[in-house]
Amino acid sequence: MSEKLQYIKELNFFKSLNEDQLSIINNISTLTKHPKNSILYYENDTFNKIFFLASGLLKVYKIDKFDNEIFLYHIYKNSMISELTTLDDDMIHCFSNAEFMEQSVILEIDFLELKKHFLSKNILNNEFINEILLKTQQLHCVVNRELVFDATAKVAFMLSSDLQMFNKLKRQEVSFMLHIQPETLSRVLKKLKRSEVIDIENSSIIILNHKELQNIYKGAQ
Repeated sequence: MSEKLQYIKELNFFKSLNEDQLSIINNISTLTKHPKNSILYYENDTFNKIFFLASGLLKVYKIDKFDNEIFLYHIYKNSMISELTTLDDDMIHCFSNAEFMEQSVILEIDFLELKKHFLSKNILNNEFINEILLKTQQLHCVVNRELVFDATAKVAFMLSSDLQMFNKLKRQEVSFMLHIQPETLSRVLKKLKRSEVIDIENSSIIILNHKELQNIYKGAQ
């Protein structure tokens, strides 16, 4: 089995396909490898391909009018990257920027061929709809984080939804992502520790009370 076909079979998006259908995906796709800190695409780019993250990690962000980076969310392996808003257009438009946080592998699939062999036959349509809904949910979380949550709710939400990434990053990087001061992050973590919601061991966060942590940001909505 080729490396590309192996990656295709490992993607949940294609789990419902049979061997013949997987072979078609293999024929209309390309496997590309990207180094850490390289850019997959910029805002306003257009493509006639669908991108899937076969392995690695992506950061999705926008740039404001003052050239400040506004972090949106991370994309993990076994995920569709492309920001679809419709299945009718033949071109896919990028509404943000995507940068590789580690060495990554991308599966690129010809969108027109995918529509021809699958979507026109009502195959994989549900998978695409689910991906569109997932992106909508991610953006809803971004709106809450940026416009509704205070500093404590921001930290609680990231701890609850992305603890592995929180512990992987330096505290200054977490502060930058959440758009709060490092001193504020430190105060919030100390407060959560005093309340026995979390514990801190060797600079890593351990969640002691998941329900209380969720109550912090759910009560802020």
